[in-house]
Amino acid sequence: MTPGKVSEQTRVPGVSQTDVVVQGIRQLIIDGRLRPGDRLPVEKDLAAALGVSRNPLREGVRALSMMGVLETRQGDGTYVTKLDSSMLLAPMGFVVDLQTGSGTSHLHAVRRVLETEAAALAAQHIGPAELDAAGELLRHNAAELTAEEPNHETVIENDIAFHRIVAAAGGNPVLAALIDALGGRTMRDRLRRSISQPGADDTAHREHLSILAALTARDSDRARTRMAAHLFTVEDYLLERDVVDTTTE
Repeated sequence: MTPGKVSEQTRVPGVSQTDVVVQGIRQLIIDGRLRPGDRLPVEKDLAAALGVSRNPLREGVRALSMMGVLETRQGDGTYVTKLDSSMLLAPMGFVVDLQTGSGTSHLHAVRRVLETEAAALAAQHIGPAELDAAGELLRHNAAELTAEEPNHETVIENDIAFHRIVAAAGGNPVLAALIDALGGRTMRDRLRRSISQPGADDTAHREHLSILAALTARDSDRARTRMAAHLFTVEDYLLERDVVDTTTE
């Protein structure tokens, strides 16, 4: 692929050369001059096309690699990835992990909006294999919760796996990727609730069983409503925790 000269509009005064590289390669992909799987031109040609020197070109390529847009293959050059939504949205998880205080409850509100619709979609598309896998996770949790000292981390890991199955079953990979990106932050919050709030695990388990029943019945309205009710319990806990944290400061 020969990129030719990138439009002058990518070179804005005050913008670093690294940003010019990121925006320039982005524009090449948007314009179709670079496609998924394409190999980038050699450094000399690409640097000339973008109007930058080689050092900022390398920095820009490194930044795009971290974003999942490019991948460097040792001894074989740099390529545009498949631009898979799950890969491109993964860095959002890093931003999510940095959220604290009220930002956490806002994230959970977004998660609720996304997952309630994912559950409704899943009720329409989920197959027997996914239903069996979801049911097996809940059976493991049922057994764990009968133990004298349940392993909270195991219960939460199965909880997250259950939600991932539901999100993936909806058939929308972008929606599933967005939900997954919220997973790291929400896992820690759920673990804290699991340990600090007596009966939280049992409540969540009953809610999961209710969601699974709606999915098995192919009832989108019930799946949506039951997922919303389940996530509201977590959201209410976070809001109450934020109030307590604020009053004790």
